Amino acid sequence: MAGEWKTVPLGQIYEFSSGLSKPRSAFGSGYPFLCFKDVFYNSSVPTQLAELVNSTEQDRTRCSIRRGDVFVTRTSETMEELGMSCVALRDVPNATFNGFTKRLRPKTPDTVVPEYARYYFRAPAFRNAVTAMSSLSTRASLNNEMLERLSIVLPPPEEQEAIAHILGTLDDKIELNRRMKESLEAMARALFKSWFVDFDPVRAKMEGRWRKDESLLGLPAHLYDLFPDRLVDSVLGEIPEGWEINSVESLSLKVGMGPFGSNIKVSTFVEHGIPVISGQHLNNTMLEDRTYNFITAEHAKRLTSSNVMRGDVVFTHAGNIGQVSYIPDRSRYERYILSQRQFFLRCELTKISPLLMTYFFRSPQGQQTLLANTSQVGVPSIARPVSYLKSIQLITPPKAVSDMFDVIVRKLHHRISIARMEVAALAKIRDTLLPKLISGELRVKDTEKLISNVTLGLSEGEK
Repeated sequence: MAGEWKTVPLGQIYEFSSGLSKPRSAFGSGYPFLCFKDVFYNSSVPTQLAELVNSTEQDRTRCSIRRGDVFVTRTSETMEELGMSCVALRDVPNATFNGFTKRLRPKTPDTVVPEYARYYFRAPAFRNAVTAMSSLSTRASLNNEMLERLSIVLPPPEEQEAIAHILGTLDDKIELNRRMKESLEAMARALFKSWFVDFDPVRAKMEGRWRKDESLLGLPAHLYDLFPDRLVDSVLGEIPEGWEINSVESLSLKVGMGPFGSNIKVSTFVEHGIPVISGQHLNNTMLEDRTYNFITAEHAKRLTSSNVMRGDVVFTHAGNIGQVSYIPDRSRYERYILSQRQFFLRCELTKISPLLMTYFFRSPQGQQTLLANTSQVGVPSIARPVSYLKSIQLITPPKAVSDMFDVIVRKLHHRISIARMEVAALAKIRDTLLPKLISGELRVKDTEKLISNVTLGLSEGEK
């Protein structure tokens, strides 16, 4: 490591303070409050704090948030949650912070560049040091004495700024892709609502706002003949003329359950094989193809009724109920196995698009319908999930309308997939560079060409 780099105990450069412990009745109004989750899920203090608390002027003076402050979770149920940190990159007026965190405030301004601290305190080396230092009885915990014995590696300020700039550039690109994914997903949801909930194309024709061979905002001329110009009564209210009400069962090739818990357990997992889908993979419209547990192909074959593939729609029926995701055409694997809390449907493609089905069950109306048969005894669950899902009725457009929706949304999903791949690649680079940069093993000048080449490669991949 370069001679000008120093390893300094935290107690030498930071003052430690605890936050506020308030009764539940104090929350909901008042002044901004940095809560445990804000610290856990963010590397920097959010620009806007959603939680509000009734705090006194004395509270706000004692537990203020200034640029350069570091907040570390000091107690938690697990080691994984202990010692997570976020850094204030700006003053947050009138804000206070949670008593389950510690504030580390620099004794001398400009000793540590806050943007550098943001990465240092999230680096594996510091996290490992926290784990080694902490105590675990009924809860994992850190106290002032432990914090004082932890240390920070400090290069010169200009080097701190350069390291933070390199890592921040990668995070900025990740955030840009994240926002792009959200925008594309919002476009797909808006299209579903417009066509299949509000019936905007039909109403535009009824009201004379859309005429043949003309385009209307969001409605290209070539779609004109796909939609009728009347709404008619049905058991689900007014629907476009010629559209039908069908049960999920009549639109599906198969509706099936995950295996019994005894069929998939930790002892059956292997290093490679058929990936097991669980709730962590179902947080978005498209399956999140990230870390999996695996079982052997032979084991999966014995559980063939719980095997799912590209095009299937997967639900959670117990625990975090209401999750719905689609296995896309470009999924990492051709075949998956469900865990015990999931179930699925396989659409009859000659009748309906799986994407249309997915967006229906992720819509407010679809969620309300799906969760209407929820049992609140013990773990939240959907009672009789397979038979109930089969019985659900939904408005079904003609195949041509379903296919057009599918074509448009697949294009959006393709762009989402590209953004996902870029996020994964950039995050891998950041996480590889982070420990090397803050230890001095790798210098900033050596990373610039690498990042430039990777960014160029991602751009070429999108083409």
